[in-house]
Amino acid sequence: MSSKNDSFKDFVLDQLTDLRSLTARAMFGGYGLYHRSTFFGIIHNGRLYFKVTTSTLSRYTDHGMKPFRPNAKQTLKSFYEVPIDILEDAEALTQWATDAAEQ
Repeated sequence: MSSKNDSFKDFVLDQLTDLRSLTARAMFGGYGLYHRSTFFGIIHNGRLYFKVTTSTLSRYTDHGMKPFRPNAKQTLKSFYEVPIDILEDAEALTQWATDAAEQ
């Protein structure tokens, strides 16, 4: 894993300090985010993706965000990229993460 990816992971984890029982595990060439035992997020190539449902999907699409696409042949439509304005706002990011983890 490159230090650039590790730096972004560290930034995300710092932003989510208020989300207790958060862990990051190496996977997908990036990291999987877990709240307790619930897998809810992916850090991959300097981007953050959260799990979505029909009730939360519009938050992401309204910001023009796309689903997680680890390679040209695979798209995971249950995970969408988190918008930069949310990523930079620790309180908003924690709320979006909580919503993703509670699904």
